[in-house]
Amino acid sequence: MDNKPHILLIDGMAVLFRSFFATSAMGHFFPNADGVPTNGVQGFGRHALTAASIFNPTHIAVCWDMSAHTFRNDLFDGYKANRPEPAPELLPQFDMTRDLSELIGWKNYGIKGMEADDLIGSLVCEWEGKADITIVTGDKDLLQLLRPGVKIAFMKKGYNVYDIYDEQRFIEEYEIPPHRFVEIKAFTGDASDGYPGVKGIGPKTALKLIKEYETVEKVVESLHELAPGMRKKIEADLEMLHLSKKLAQIHCELDFEDPIEALNLPDFSSSELREELEQHGYSMILRQLNSLFPEQTKTTV
Repeated sequence: MDNKPHILLIDGMAVLFRSFFATSAMGHFFPNADGVPTNGVQGFGRHALTAASIFNPTHIAVCWDMSAHTFRNDLFDGYKANRPEPAPELLPQFDMTRDLSELIGWKNYGIKGMEADDLIGSLVCEWEGKADITIVTGDKDLLQLLRPGVKIAFMKKGYNVYDIYDEQRFIEEYEIPPHRFVEIKAFTGDASDGYPGVKGIGPKTALKLIKEYETVEKVVESLHELAPGMRKKIEADLEMLHLSKKLAQIHCELDFEDPIEALNLPDFSSSELREELEQHGYSMILRQLNSLFPEQTKTTV
């Protein structure tokens, strides 16, 4: 059991966005020699390296959204439609950050039409029981992936403060198994993702319903048992209730078929890596690397 691999899965877009806004709010964009902003890229690199030093994984992968349009937009045209366009300073940093991740040597996954959540979910299901997994993200939707051997580290403050959930903590707080979390989201919707769920039903009421009936489908089958006001709310938004569940559900059926070696940690002692980081103007990442892994970054003359 102690010899199980430990895979660190990083929600790349979540870390990039958090890193960008942490410094752009103060007008700090850290342009490179060509005048291109690098604040998001460098923040991502520093955050991911710090996570690797904190959680000490044996393997690592970074998952990305590859386009704004996904299969969820085909299900509901209002999905994420309320989100503003990315800031112009952020636009060039999407490709730059993926390139940086590859440069460092981390395994990267991205599939057009799918979200990073779905890639993370598929990797969790693929390695379930065969590896311990820690997910770094800011997305509460991923709580539905909790199970034995899986932890979720929600970014909280700076580069090293996390709010960590495992299956037991979730059950203690919600009194339902983690895979039922999607049922709650079906009722409450998600304002940030632009789908409403059932109007007039909040998290407390949704949790009460799921604790009693377990699933959306069983609640609908038992409408005659509910108070008239509750029944009327659900009946009025019945179609959106079922659609919201489809939108909230993380899809775990993607098959990567990669051996564990494909997710091996890179060699941080590589002088070529340090030279590449310096050439790209990523001085803050280089300093973070030397600070976090001093025993692996000794130079020779």
